[in-house]
Amino acid sequence: MKELTTVLPRATDTALAVSHSATLEMAPGANLAAYVQAVSAIPMLSAEREQALAEKLFYEGCVASARELVLAHLRFVVHIARSYSGYGLAEADLVQEGNVGLMKAVKRFDPTKGVRLVSFAVHWIKAEMHEFILRNWRIVKVATTKAQRKLFFNLRSAKKTLSWLSPDETRAIAQDLGVDEAEVRRMEGRLSSRDVAFDLPSDGDDDAWQAPQYYLEDLSADPALAVEAEDSAKEGGDRLYSALADLDERSRDIVSRRWLAEQKATLHELAADHGVSAERIRQLEANAMKKLRTALA
Repeated sequence: MKELTTVLPRATDTALAVSHSATLEMAPGANLAAYVQAVSAIPMLSAEREQALAEKLFYEGCVASARELVLAHLRFVVHIARSYSGYGLAEADLVQEGNVGLMKAVKRFDPTKGVRLVSFAVHWIKAEMHEFILRNWRIVKVATTKAQRKLFFNLRSAKKTLSWLSPDETRAIAQDLGVDEAEVRRMEGRLSSRDVAFDLPSDGDDDAWQAPQYYLEDLSADPALAVEAEDSAKEGGDRLYSALADLDERSRDIVSRRWLAEQKATLHELAADHGVSAERIRQLEANAMKKLRTALA
């Protein structure tokens, strides 16, 4: 916006008769009240004047015409930005983003379509504001799909009470917005949540112990715990092999083929190999497993 208001030449038209001091105030972040006052002083364009400027920009690429079109519609951007004040973001930032959308709309405006610039620009202005809100409303972006974006900007107004939605209300909202009921419930939970700092300062606060840093610790990165787990696994393996060595040859073969082999043998296969019944193999397996559990305990 700053570049647009400083690089263009002086004009004599009434709509461009903005003083040098007022032009310097065309930055919402510096002084929003002064900015609103400055853009409100810029006269609105008649339909004939707007058409003439749009045609000159469309066919000749006249930058001065683009500047006049943008300046005359800055007050409209402020009006739209105020409708998004409930999201807790700075109004000046919303105005800046809306101005970007306005300039994009002016660049793409086709005067042969027979519509006013304001009707065409509103979609571009809101699109830039929506994207800014979604990027900055929370640390983690809460809406990425088309359905989620639709719910993000419409769910609050659709709710009749501050309580959680009932199944009937969820179904009605899903039908009105053309989304799944699961998406409605999921977005309701996201809108009801809040950001939490990872490391809340203690400062004697009794609730500081609830900070995520105390329960989201990655223990796998602790060298001492890694060595301890490795030693424990090695010791368990050694005890298992020692316990297997204490079994008789037949019991060891049954346990190995039933539990340790990739292709597990059936009771009937083992019975045929050892020349006994399947029930006897089951008894031998149960006795062997009991000895192993005792040795490993």
